[in-house]
Amino acid sequence: MGCGASMYPLGGRDKKSVPEVVVYAPSMRIPAHSDLQRPLRGLIPQDLADRLACLRNQIVLVAEDTGGSAVTELRRALEEYLSLLIGLTKKEHGLEGLVEFKWKNLESGRQENSAANSWFELLSVIHMIAMLTLSEANTLMIPKDRSGSGIRVVSSDCKRDAVDLLIKASGCLVFCVREILAHLPPDIKKTFSKDFQDGVLEAISIQALGQGTEIQLGFAVESQKASLSVKRRLACEQLIYFSQAYHFLSGLDMSNGHGKKHLCFIKWKFLEAKAAAYYYHGLILDKGTEPACHVSAVCCFLAAGGLLSESKKACLTFCLTAPVTRSPPLWGAMKHLHQKIPEVASRKSQMYGYLLEEEKALQALPDLPDFQLSLAPDDYVLPEIDPAWDRDKWGIHSQPLKEHLKDSEDETGT
Repeated sequence: MGCGASMYPLGGRDKKSVPEVVVYAPSMRIPAHSDLQRPLRGLIPQDLADRLACLRNQIVLVAEDTGGSAVTELRRALEEYLSLLIGLTKKEHGLEGLVEFKWKNLESGRQENSAANSWFELLSVIHMIAMLTLSEANTLMIPKDRSGSGIRVVSSDCKRDAVDLLIKASGCLVFCVREILAHLPPDIKKTFSKDFQDGVLEAISIQALGQGTEIQLGFAVESQKASLSVKRRLACEQLIYFSQAYHFLSGLDMSNGHGKKHLCFIKWKFLEAKAAAYYYHGLILDKGTEPACHVSAVCCFLAAGGLLSESKKACLTFCLTAPVTRSPPLWGAMKHLHQKIPEVASRKSQMYGYLLEEEKALQALPDLPDFQLSLAPDDYVLPEIDPAWDRDKWGIHSQPLKEHLKDSEDETGT
């Protein structure tokens, strides 16, 4: 990618529109202006330093001009930049702490994170790839009216692609936590914005798997071949994912704007998953022949009804928490369950009302079964280091780092 003017029209996103959210992605960060060439002068070939700076600037241009919507172009530029950036993290080059890398919030333009550490830059780039991937999954899951009929639908292919993207995004974030954060000293981590904390990254990774499971549950509900056991299992797995995501956030300071919205999203999805899990658990229990089975089933249906009502309120709270968003029309399992849960809860409680009176001692909400989780993050693999880092081909005599730093100070002072 060249260094010329951007090919994208300015204002690629209507800032006045209220976006719809199916897949939640926190605020995206993009590179801010950082001087890469001066600190690296004389230490690496000039064309390598120029390529690093050029690619980083190109990422900024495309992200700002399109509001981050040019996912394919951005991902290609980020992957190419990564193959160059990896060289700065290699100990044998001794360049890890030379450049101060700065990042800013795409929406506000405010600088949020900066550090003179190439591992920090690596973390920020892969985090941006993860956020782009979540954003792409969200775009696929927004229902569209392609026929002009006024009916908005999401195709099965889009849903499957969205699941693939969700587990890829999850893998990127797992890589950030396990492979990159360990290389960053505590004093640098302390300067991170709140949504760059370890627990937040892990929570987003897990909730991405939860949303992938939510889509799979929607497929199961729409399939005549899927058994009640399969539907219950998927609902329970979804519940476990969102429970784990909440656990990672529970001990963190989430008082910033996006932190509050993030918590609201997880609460909303947790309540939906729990309602679905109790509904399908109730249907299975109701197949039993003992009175206790029917009593437990009714308890499940009533609990599901209450949780569904709470989830509607939680959805509204999420949408109204800044930045304001909209929820799309009901889709997947919830489109079915918003009708079935109140209907079944009312019918079964009337049918077995006499048992509820006779067996008051049995009116306890049964435990949900525990399942091993099915979805796992994709393994993220860094691209190969660019051949430009082959020192045998450099043809320059790198000056000692101490002398280089002295020269840089002399330049700054003049």
